[in-house]
Amino acid sequence: MCWLIAEAFERLEERYPHLADLATKGHLRETELRLQKEIEWVRADLETKVELVRAGLETKIEQVRADLEAKIEQVRADLRATELRLQKEIQEVRAELKLDIERVRGEVVRTKIDLLKWIVPLMFAQVAAIAALVKLL
Repeated sequence: MCWLIAEAFERLEERYPHLADLATKGHLRETELRLQKEIEWVRADLETKVELVRAGLETKIEQVRADLEAKIEQVRADLRATELRLQKEIQEVRAELKLDIERVRGEVVRTKIDLLKWIVPLMFAQVAAIAALVKLL
């Protein structure tokens, strides 16, 4: 009887050579559990890596932000210095313009006086010449 069972198994194996490769529900469940466990490990590993990358990016962002703030402050300081320098130059130009205006006013007054020095005597000479012509006629 044992040989009959053995022979039946041999014929079964001959007829279905891949029978040993067939998976049972238990095998499938076991493989599914192993794959789920590996998926969880991969997911956890990815989450860890994402957190590390995120932390690295946040650090870099903070560094860039700090660098930009420092550069902005430097530009502001340069602008303030330029503004003060320009205000000083404007005041110097205003002072020079005021001096120039006063010089021109002084020249106008001198020219006016010089004109009066010539016009008044010429007017008297003209009146005298007209009076002399009137006497002659």
